[in-house]
Amino acid sequence: MITKTSKTARTSIKVPSKPAEKTNVYRNVVRQFNKAADLMGLDPDIRKILSMTNNEIIVHFPVKMDEGGVEMFTGYRVQHNNVLGPYKGGLRYHPAVDIDEVRALATWMTWKAAIVHIPYGGAKGGIQIDPSSYSFTEIERITRRFTYALGNNIGPEYDIPAPDVNTNSQIMAWILDTYLMTMPANERQRCIHVVTGKPLEAGGSVGRDKATGQGIVFSIEKWAEDHGFSLDGASYMVQGFGNVGSWSARLLKPYGSRLIAVEDVTGAIFNKAGIDPDNLASYAKESGGISGYPHAASIDHRTFLSTSADIFIPAALENQITEETAPFLNVKLVAEGANGPTDPDGDLILEKKGIDIIPDVLCNSGGVIVSYFEWLQNKRSEFWELDEVDSKLRHKIIGAYERVHGRVNDYETDWRTAAYIIALSRLEKVYKERGIFP
Repeated sequence: MITKTSKTARTSIKVPSKPAEKTNVYRNVVRQFNKAADLMGLDPDIRKILSMTNNEIIVHFPVKMDEGGVEMFTGYRVQHNNVLGPYKGGLRYHPAVDIDEVRALATWMTWKAAIVHIPYGGAKGGIQIDPSSYSFTEIERITRRFTYALGNNIGPEYDIPAPDVNTNSQIMAWILDTYLMTMPANERQRCIHVVTGKPLEAGGSVGRDKATGQGIVFSIEKWAEDHGFSLDGASYMVQGFGNVGSWSARLLKPYGSRLIAVEDVTGAIFNKAGIDPDNLASYAKESGGISGYPHAASIDHRTFLSTSADIFIPAALENQITEETAPFLNVKLVAEGANGPTDPDGDLILEKKGIDIIPDVLCNSGGVIVSYFEWLQNKRSEFWELDEVDSKLRHKIIGAYERVHGRVNDYETDWRTAAYIIALSRLEKVYKERGIFP
């Protein structure tokens, strides 16, 4: 990560320190991939292709800071596979971003697009940075310089970024503007779909801000219907209270469900009687986190994980449910809002405990689905109303849910493996139909 001194004591260039030790999330992707490929008997040649990324871009670029000094930053863009369509995937700004994490996220995006039947391939990217350490104007310059450094590695019909952890519509607007300034003037209006998740005024889609959370709630609703479970009065807990976690919590509220525990980077809180997710979202926006929320008690991480609830929505970072933490969970359903929140060892423990999982590649696909809708609207010079966006999103999510359910029964396997089998089967079919050049 980039080490920083205070704003008043900066030197011109900072030296990146050694990243903290962390679990290699890409190894989890490989384990999940191999399990599904073995079970379905994936063609060995197709297996070789899908086990590798197509392109891995690492850029180092300088940015002038507010006080006049210069810092060097490292950015990534990994393009896993584009046999189904243009590369698609978010950009995250986080100190833990590295090449293996981005490889994993790009690979998951390939599976996700194939599962929900949208014509995209998988990509992901980011900058190794703690955005809270930089001013608004510095983040703008970092974003614009990163976009320029990526050059023609992104494009409206080639690779389309979107928001992810610590990025938002404003950052997408900066990327859009920077990209357009590199294009001939007469081409610019035909390139506004180079990013999705943009502000409405810049060509964004209604419903994109809540899309991932909305897809999670549609998935939970379908699970409840299949299990004869009433969401009215059900209790739920959320880990991570950014865009995905807060929207999931707020969108479950109208069903009569009760939010009882929340955790984010600032701490964890609990209130058995219920926490108003709208009020908490307003508080977190103003204070920078949920810590100190006056209508709930502060609890520690282990107590949070051990909270008895019906539904758990992990919507933070990867590897939160592991061999060490999974035994604490006391819920009926884990609806994965984050990418890769459960590692393979955690999966086995949840299965033994009888806890259902709606896997990330299905559950949190609402974001890429509505990104696809935004992309289509831009290409067609259309604007869809919210009812149309939500209706189309629900159709996509429920269709994918039912397909995965079918593979669970066909292969007598878990939901994650079944979802992978759907993705791999679709990709295998396309490669066999098209052949391998030359």
